[in-house]
Amino acid sequence: MTDQTGTNMNANSEKTEKKTLALGVIERLKAAYPDADCTLDYDDAWKLLVSVRLAAQCTDARVNVVVQKLYEKFPDVNALAEADVDAIEEIVHPCGLGRSKARDISACMRMLRDVYGGKVPDRFDELLKLPGVGRKSANLVMGDVFGQPAIVTDTHCIRLANRIGLVENVKEPKKVEMALWKIIPPEESNVFCHRLVEHGRAVCTARTKPHCGICPLADICKKNGVDG
Repeated sequence: MTDQTGTNMNANSEKTEKKTLALGVIERLKAAYPDADCTLDYDDAWKLLVSVRLAAQCTDARVNVVVQKLYEKFPDVNALAEADVDAIEEIVHPCGLGRSKARDISACMRMLRDVYGGKVPDRFDELLKLPGVGRKSANLVMGDVFGQPAIVTDTHCIRLANRIGLVENVKEPKKVEMALWKIIPPEESNVFCHRLVEHGRAVCTARTKPHCGICPLADICKKNGVDG
């Protein structure tokens, strides 16, 4: 017979342990990266939607260069909505996957114009209705534009959450997001994810061995130097 009480106690103990770990990680990353923020350049919510779509399998630095030319030619939602997909693709192709990204940007801008009056909706479920917008993009907009709790499960977040031990061998973005919601205080969630990006680029890298010798999390990281 299964001891349900014991199972529940173990689950609660594990959750408490992960919450404690999460709080320690938050405080140390806060000290290491006090000014962490989104590294995509934008001055309007619709521009963040464009940039985050272009950033798939592309660096933020390259996106920030490409969008300058894009906005010179198509300076607002209506201009992009009216633009030929080929014209958008010609500009954004350096970001990779140019055709699909151009189609999504065009469709997204048309929907913003036709359904939302040119304004980016401030509800998560409405953001998910926009072409090319998934949970990662919607969370980024909710957090950075509208100041709401948000957990952006990009590649850095997924990799570091597993290495540190905040999740255990979970690679699907939505599952990582749901697990982190249970242990990350909502008021810390958005900037915490930006700090994970900073840490993932500077220390806990993907393409080379993590620099555990200089990592402020080394003594609390569950997988110190082992890719999880």
